[in-house]
Amino acid sequence: MTVRIAVIGAGIMGADHARIVAEDLPGATLQVVCDMDEARARAIAGRYDAEAATAPEAVIARTDVDAVIVASPDSTHAPLSLACIRAGKKVMCEKPLSQSSGECREVMQAEAASGTRQIMLGFMRRYDPAYRQMRAALTAGTIGRPLMMHNWHRNGSTPSADFTGAMAITNSAPHEFDILRYMLGCEPVSITATQPMRSDDKVAPVVMVLQTVDGQLVTVEVNNNAAYGYDVKAELVGETGTIATNHVSYTRMDKGATQSLGHDADWRDRYAEAYRQQNKAFVRWVQGGGCPELAASAWDGYAAAVIAECGVKALESGSRQDITLIPRPAFYAGATGKVA
Repeated sequence: MTVRIAVIGAGIMGADHARIVAEDLPGATLQVVCDMDEARARAIAGRYDAEAATAPEAVIARTDVDAVIVASPDSTHAPLSLACIRAGKKVMCEKPLSQSSGECREVMQAEAASGTRQIMLGFMRRYDPAYRQMRAALTAGTIGRPLMMHNWHRNGSTPSADFTGAMAITNSAPHEFDILRYMLGCEPVSITATQPMRSDDKVAPVVMVLQTVDGQLVTVEVNNNAAYGYDVKAELVGETGTIATNHVSYTRMDKGATQSLGHDADWRDRYAEAYRQQNKAFVRWVQGGGCPELAASAWDGYAAAVIAECGVKALESGSRQDITLIPRPAFYAGATGKVA
């Protein structure tokens, strides 16, 4: 079965998803590229002999579209996921499902009412080889019981001049919120957040400390003005050892008594393999291969939204915030990628 995919959103992420579908997904074809900006949709669609469109819900309803990838602005993710549920079509939705935990619950309720899993959320780090090796070492008991997890998420510069610390928590940090839940297999129960002072008017790093229900501590640094490049790493500290993701670089330069490694400009090169593996898993799922083993669900999107909401409150209040999730719905009890 060849899966006919519509990509909604023709920005940076949408263009990259369109390229992966068209060039690197056996068993799939890029059917439609949809964007409110018709010229942008046509530019991306024209590269791969796909159709261009501007009305996302009409695209979702088309009979010649089997599945959907949503990479449009964050505020559209939940409404378009709901449209896919109504149309009975599986959707790979970029994170966040929503920045509102209440809206995430609406999506979960609609998906549960449909009787079948239809949403795969784009927390692609679950498919990254480095994080998968880290998870394998942890589950094998190689480093003993985990005590701490350190994460840093650094971008060369902010995506916009009005980017704030709260936006770093709701827009950047959800990847860390998901990977810590996936890695440690339990939920965080509290969070603190603070920022140092910069000498200019750029947004300063946000540093968060979370505690899990099992008593582990997790640090998360989000620095959207690191200047030197894109740099995301993690380290697990266990009772008998540690394991960390390495800097990814294909070359090293030795010159003038110095040694240097390059940094990626953004996330696309760093996580290229993760995106490929994630999208391949999505296609296999649409073809009837069963829900992907590592896939994040709407429940995981809800959990990340709750943590982010509490993180913003912690940053604004200067005090620790308790994190409380609703009981996990029975519909998601057997979901793959679940927190044990």
